[in-house]
Amino acid sequence: MSKLQPKDLEKYGLKDVVNIIYNPTYDKLAEDEAAKGECSFSDNNTAMVDTGKFTGRSPRDKYFVKQPPSQEHIAWGDINQPISKEIYEELFELTASQLSGKELYVIDAFAGASKSSRKSIRFITEVAWQAHFIENMFIMPTEEELENFEPDFVLYNACKTTNPNYKEQNLNSDVYVVFNIEDNVAIIGGTWYGGEIKKGIFTMMNYWLPLEGKLSMHCSANVGKEGDVCLFFGLSGTGKTTLSTDPNRALIGDDEHGWDDEGVFNFEGGCYAKVIDLSKESEPEIYNAIRPGALLENVVADKNGKVDYSDKSKTENTRVSYTIEHIENHEPSLSAGHPKNIIFLSYDAFGVLPPVSKLTKEQAMYYFLSGYTAKVAGTERGIIEPVTTFSACFGEAFLPLHPTDYAKLLGEKIDKHGVNVYLVNTGLNGQGKRMSIKDTRACINGILNGSINDAEFETLEVFNLQFPKTLEGIKDNSILNPKNTWESEEEFNKTVRELAKEFIKNFDRYNNSGSEFDYSAAGPKL
Repeated sequence: MSKLQPKDLEKYGLKDVVNIIYNPTYDKLAEDEAAKGECSFSDNNTAMVDTGKFTGRSPRDKYFVKQPPSQEHIAWGDINQPISKEIYEELFELTASQLSGKELYVIDAFAGASKSSRKSIRFITEVAWQAHFIENMFIMPTEEELENFEPDFVLYNACKTTNPNYKEQNLNSDVYVVFNIEDNVAIIGGTWYGGEIKKGIFTMMNYWLPLEGKLSMHCSANVGKEGDVCLFFGLSGTGKTTLSTDPNRALIGDDEHGWDDEGVFNFEGGCYAKVIDLSKESEPEIYNAIRPGALLENVVADKNGKVDYSDKSKTENTRVSYTIEHIENHEPSLSAGHPKNIIFLSYDAFGVLPPVSKLTKEQAMYYFLSGYTAKVAGTERGIIEPVTTFSACFGEAFLPLHPTDYAKLLGEKIDKHGVNVYLVNTGLNGQGKRMSIKDTRACINGILNGSINDAEFETLEVFNLQFPKTLEGIKDNSILNPKNTWESEEEFNKTVRELAKEFIKNFDRYNNSGSEFDYSAAGPKL
């Protein structure tokens, strides 16, 4: 075990640290969470925390220090905002001041299950439940690995402080999430939301890996008994966690993965699942994972600790984090071979896309770069109802590089390994009702067992998407054609054209990205 001492943190700019609680046990964390009043506990003794007004990420408060050489690689814009080295140093001093003179939790962990690709991360926080969240979400080293642990990157979380000078610094608010790539440091202040920690490291993996020729992906993954791997791409709320958690297939991971010459590997050691409207009947694996060691966020419970998962009074973005060991059927190595199938999950708020479509290679590239879905209520501050959006690579909020850098790597791997690609709509039909989990699972099962390839296909006009007429497990096969869920064919055709215009308008931004990304012909045609 590491002999990390308070004085050892002086090299990280932290002074007079009172005590270090290093990689604590879950029992110690539960004891501290209760003693410090950070958490209450459910009727089955699962820790429950409220993250205050921050129940989602703060994307407008994320910045990168603009400096060489990283400034040449970063795709600057609304997502990757620049900040000067001078302002960063002011914010770092604010962060260090908050954490100095305190008892701190220091967690050393890995991001990436592949030993040739993983990064060693040191997390520093004064909050017990955040240490708990980190241990749930990242890959914890063995005692032997901790002996000589040297961090590649350090993340400081000073959520108890805020930035009083943000207006003078021309920043968005008193919240800040800043990455200094050259110093291998990230600092967080002003927000208590645990997802900032998780997505902060994901953002850095999305910077490092493509520059090494490895694909980083916002997807979940599982593997069948025959070794067939499936990837599920999609933004929060589209079903990545739910659909990849399958009693008949081993879960590799629910959200973040890499793909190198050996195959697919999880970046994390845990899962971060939405629990709004969770039930044991519809999602038994996730429901059963909520037990001691797990950490519930922003749920509502009665005086006896019984959780009401339907209660949205705090947020629709209620969450639980837990180690992947809480899922009975998981892949212990957190890795597997090359994918056989890739599924793009879209929450279509217009009721236009079929429940499942089989894509050509060109369509796969088009829909990957488009990343069409809807932002689901609660996943970001200010989002209170679904808002349709285009998020490149199904995760543009976390991509420091240009989307075509990731698309190029994906296209190469699809070609090399002969991967099948599908588009699955987990959103709304023409009646404004969301696809049932049961019907979506039937679509997924048809892909995984190959029976979808035996179906007769028809074509969605304008979008030229091929979808099956029938599929095993679908009670009413008429829903496979989205037109059948609309009362008015005229309204359906009008909406198809409106959505097609949005796709075409969005894809215009790739027109100057070189001929290898001229996939507009694979998109909708008016």
